[in-house]
Amino acid sequence: MVQRRVDPAAALMASAARILVVEDEPVVAEVVERYLRRDGHQVRRVERGDEALAQFEEFEPELVVLDLMLPGVDGLEVCRRIRQRSNVPVIMLTARGEEVDKLLGLGIGADDYVTKPFSPRELAARVAAVLRRAGAAPAQGAPAERGREPLRFERLVIDPVERSVLLQGEPVSLTAREFDLIQYLAEHPRQVFTREQLLDAVWDREFTGGESTVTVHMRRLRSKVETDPSRPRHLKTVWGVGYKFEP
Repeated sequence: MVQRRVDPAAALMASAARILVVEDEPVVAEVVERYLRRDGHQVRRVERGDEALAQFEEFEPELVVLDLMLPGVDGLEVCRRIRQRSNVPVIMLTARGEEVDKLLGLGIGADDYVTKPFSPRELAARVAAVLRRAGAAPAQGAPAERGREPLRFERLVIDPVERSVLLQGEPVSLTAREFDLIQYLAEHPRQVFTREQLLDAVWDREFTGGESTVTVHMRRLRSKVETDPSRPRHLKTVWGVGYKFEP
């Protein structure tokens, strides 16, 4: 997937994004909208899952804040349908603290999740972090990617400039976090990383739910870049330790 490139000189302007907020609790939705607008984002708010899908096509958001429990079409189904057509970042909101709900959301393509009750400042920070990783708002002072050569392997080409992956010459559609994960592993071939090390390197550590996040993303990534995900060619598990990339 090709991410939109932004001139570093325009970083502050680039930090503003179109954000679709899907939340059926009016008080929560109002607070979320207020904090996101304060950060310069353009916000559109809806209460139902079916409305979210319609507005996704019309508004073309650069990020979606999506409640899990919605009337009509629930948040998991909305996320699933969004992923069928787009890799726009999705942050899920859930009132349930059960790990299974979080893993379900990550498993179908959510980039992050926040458990209610939450701090609006924390959500705003997560939005900024996810947008930065997606390429919509590069971190201030981050080194330019321009001039970096693609990583070429037998079946894969990973381009850090275009943030794209080709599998046997065909483009692979990855979320921003999936790309960050495969790029990091491919840049350190045959080096074994624990899940904790990958959390530190690829995720903003304070914005993740734990090591199971890595497991879910690795499973999803294998389903996209491996011919046989149960017997991966590149993304190897080192049992009892973690993962490595085999060139």
